[in-house]
Amino acid sequence: MEVPTSPSESPLRLARRHRNWTLERVVSEIDSHLGGSGVTASLVSAWERGTRRTSPRYRAALCAIYGQPPETLFAHQDRGRLTFALVDAEQGLNNPAQVVCGFEQLQAAMVRVVGSARTSLAIVGSRSRDRAYLATIVEVLGMQSRLVHWRVLVGPPHRQVLQDHLIRLLDLRDPTDRTYGMQTLHLGMVEDQLREPERFFVASESQAVVTIPSLTAASNFDTGILLAHPLQARALVEHAKQLYAGSTKLETLGAVEALPVLR
Repeated sequence: MEVPTSPSESPLRLARRHRNWTLERVVSEIDSHLGGSGVTASLVSAWERGTRRTSPRYRAALCAIYGQPPETLFAHQDRGRLTFALVDAEQGLNNPAQVVCGFEQLQAAMVRVVGSARTSLAIVGSRSRDRAYLATIVEVLGMQSRLVHWRVLVGPPHRQVLQDHLIRLLDLRDPTDRTYGMQTLHLGMVEDQLREPERFFVASESQAVVTIPSLTAASNFDTGILLAHPLQARALVEHAKQLYAGSTKLETLGAVEALPVLR
């Protein structure tokens, strides 16, 4: 059977229409299956259109709800991922991934990513404590009012400096403001670290840095992978958006101030 090419005919949308369900009904089914999810009707619609990829957690839920395998429900989303993999393996990327080793080098790479952001800046992790790096984020957001920023914590902040940074972001921008027709500051926290394990990265629309275990010592934060291809970077921005969709929102001063600081 040929996979439909039109977003309006995606297998995921056909599965919903076959049951005569609304988008809101799908949200309700996901919430019931997962015991609460943070999924919205607009996010389900984006999954159906193929403009956003569904994360493994929600894929498993939808497969259980619709009684269909992932290779059927998400064929319209995975075609693009397969194409990217073939380009990577067979043709090579103009800007391959590079290992960055050493604190100064890693910090410089992360600052470079923040400085490269023009439309999107996504950061995931709860351990940030470098004041120069955090100050660069604030500076870039201050200069570019249309730049959309996602910050997703994985558990509470480990240091007071990160909590102070979140407060500074709320002072700089109001998440409820729609001056440009969209929300430009998104703050959230993933609380269930068994379902969503800890991870760390910073990504713009053009490049990204993913931190990995240190190559020098177990306690060091000094090693990462620099991804300098826009397809890779945008995939990580999408990753952050999906985490945010299921996160506890931290978009008021009270919510941020109530966070426990672990150290």
